[in-house]
Amino acid sequence: MADGPDPASWTRAFAANTLPAPVLSRLRQAGEGRLPWTSTMMPAELLAARTHGITPIATVSGTCWYMFGRSWTEGHAEGWRVAIGRMVLEARSAGANAIVDVKLRTVYPSQPRSGLAASGMAASMDFTVVGTAVRVEGLSLSPDPIVATVSTLEFVRLLEAGIVPVGVATGAKYEWLTPSRMAILTGNYGTTMNTAYTELGAFWENIRTNAIAALRAEASTMGNGVLAHTHFGEILKQEPANDRSPPMYLGRWIIVGTVVDTPRNAKIPHDIVAVVDMRDDASPLRRSGDRRHTAYTLETEQDGAI
Repeated sequence: MADGPDPASWTRAFAANTLPAPVLSRLRQAGEGRLPWTSTMMPAELLAARTHGITPIATVSGTCWYMFGRSWTEGHAEGWRVAIGRMVLEARSAGANAIVDVKLRTVYPSQPRSGLAASGMAASMDFTVVGTAVRVEGLSLSPDPIVATVSTLEFVRLLEAGIVPVGVATGAKYEWLTPSRMAILTGNYGTTMNTAYTELGAFWENIRTNAIAALRAEASTMGNGVLAHTHFGEILKQEPANDRSPPMYLGRWIIVGTVVDTPRNAKIPHDIVAVVDMRDDASPLRRSGDRRHTAYTLETEQDGAI
C-alpha cells in the first residue's frame, strides 16, 4: 500500500488553499469515473439519487484540530468553518456541485488531562465533517459546491419543493453572569423555596437569542432560510469563594443548520413546525458512549476571563 501525503505536504497545500498532489489526483480520477465511486448513502437513497439526476462521486471529508483561545464556545464556529472549507476543497477537486449527507463529529485528545495541559493541548478539539460529493443535474458547477447536512432523500424532497440547500451556518455565543445584589435579595438565590430566578432566566434567553441572531447573520450571506437542527446549550454554576459572595454563571449556546434558498414569497407545500427534540442520541455531534445530550465534555473548559 502506497504511503499517503506527509504532514508537511498538507501544511503547504492548505496554505495555498489546495490539496496535496496525490489527493488531487485521486479526486480528479473519481470525478472522471476512472475510480469506483464511494458514498455514505443508504441503498434507498442511492435509488432516489439515481432517479433524480444525482450522481455520487466520492466520499469527501475535512478535519481541523482547533486550539481554543479566548472562547471555547465561539471557537466552535471557526473550527466548523475551517473543516467545512477543507471538505469543499475535496468536492471541488472531484468536479462535484454539491455535498450531501454531511455529518459533523468532534473528538477530544485521549491522553490524561495532566499530560494535555503540559503539552498545551488541553483546550483543543478535532472538528471533522464527512459527506458525499455528488453531481446534480440542473445545478451549475460553481467554484463552491453547495453543502447540506440533510440526507440525500431530504435533499431530493427539498429540490422538488423548489428549496435549494446552499451551505452550512453556525451561531455560537457565551456570557458570564454575576447576579446583582438586588437580584440576590429579591430573587431568593440560595433559598430552598420554589421560586423563579428572573435574572438568570433573562440571561439565558439573551444568550440563545444572540446565538440565533449570529446564525441568521451568517445564513443571510448564503440564502434566505436556515434549517437549524443541531444545538448545544448549558449553564454552568461557579460557586463563590465565600458565603458573602454571589455565585457566577457561565451560559453558552451553539447552533448549526443547513442554509436554504427559495424564491421570495414562494409557497411551501407543507407546514413547518418548530419542535424541541429531547432524545439523548439526536445530535450528530454526539460521541459514542456519551450519555448526555451533547458531544461536548464539560470538564474544565471555560470561556473568557472571570
